[in-house]
Amino acid sequence: MRLAVLAIAAVLLAGPAVAVPPEEPPPPPWEPFAPNQAKRVMDQTGARGLAMARIHKGKVQWVRAFGERNAKGEPLTPQTVMYGASLTKAVFAYTVLQLVDEGKLDLDAPISRYLTRPLPEYAGFGDAYAPYETLKDERWRSITPRMLLTHSAGFSNFYWDNPGEQLVIHFDPGRRYAYSGDGLILLQFVLEKGLGLDLGAEMQRRVFDRFGMKNTSMKWRPDFAANLADGWDENGRPEPHDERSRVRAAGSMDTTIEDFALFAAGMVRGEGLSPASRREMTRGILPITTASQFLTLQPELPPAERRKDLAAGLGVVVFDGPMGPGFFKGGHNEVTANTWVCVEREQDCLVILANDVRAEKAFPELVGYLLGKTGAPYDWEYGFRPNAK
Repeated sequence: MRLAVLAIAAVLLAGPAVAVPPEEPPPPPWEPFAPNQAKRVMDQTGARGLAMARIHKGKVQWVRAFGERNAKGEPLTPQTVMYGASLTKAVFAYTVLQLVDEGKLDLDAPISRYLTRPLPEYAGFGDAYAPYETLKDERWRSITPRMLLTHSAGFSNFYWDNPGEQLVIHFDPGRRYAYSGDGLILLQFVLEKGLGLDLGAEMQRRVFDRFGMKNTSMKWRPDFAANLADGWDENGRPEPHDERSRVRAAGSMDTTIEDFALFAAGMVRGEGLSPASRREMTRGILPITTASQFLTLQPELPPAERRKDLAAGLGVVVFDGPMGPGFFKGGHNEVTANTWVCVEREQDCLVILANDVRAEKAFPELVGYLLGKTGAPYDWEYGFRPNAK
């Protein structure tokens, strides 16, 4: 009896029971369905190769590869080296923000602060960077690293798009978004000629080594040849992988789906950046005012027609969709199609690398099925309406 009384007293003294919330359920096990989705997409588009990675709460959940890496029919694997294309720009922005954290670069300082002479006096760099001696516009003095990373310096995509292959500032720097690889390359020039850095070595140390990306580099490595992805163009013609011998911030990175998944997971966690820089990279800094991305200097839309869910971050595009805020970056050339989409709320991401450009038409549907209705603006990026489930 005494023991029973003591037990009742203990319960009363302990107070009312506190309900323990159930553990959050894991995300749906989409990995078993990925092969079916990949096969369906490849059958639908004719694409010959496709690799995907899923990240949940900042950790790699699964990595898969499907199809062929070359015309011989050799299999595409998670370790196959593929062209990163413009995904390079996001990795470059992450690298730049580390320099900002270390006080070596100010995002809002004019680039003239870091150069020993006026930009147009740097001649003969057309092959490596751009022909800066052709720039006849003093507005270059107001350009900042932030403008270059948000594609708002006023340049076309590349100088060879302009008459006479001259470098031209088409609007007041900082005023609007216009996609520009030359802008990223100018920032590379500032880091290398102004700060005396070797960008390839910096990215190797700060990114690829940090995340254990053993098969990633900003320029060609001979050991890549053992497991390398060639590509297929819009007409299904194969094309050999380009052995890029020069570091280009706008898009020279070779990587694998296995490696890039490690970076994507680390970056969405904020590893390697201060909390302030991590927020800045994916903050909507500059509203996007054009109907699509790749018509670089197209007219701006009337204010009433502009999308309120899109803005430029640093090296990425920021959007606000049904799953909340997110960001994305694509990569593309005649035989390559890549996309990386993240939703901030759960640190959820999907990465797709395709060595066949035909696959990109199915990206909205793949992202919708394997990540959710993110609202990633594929209609704006590619110029076609999304078909996301």
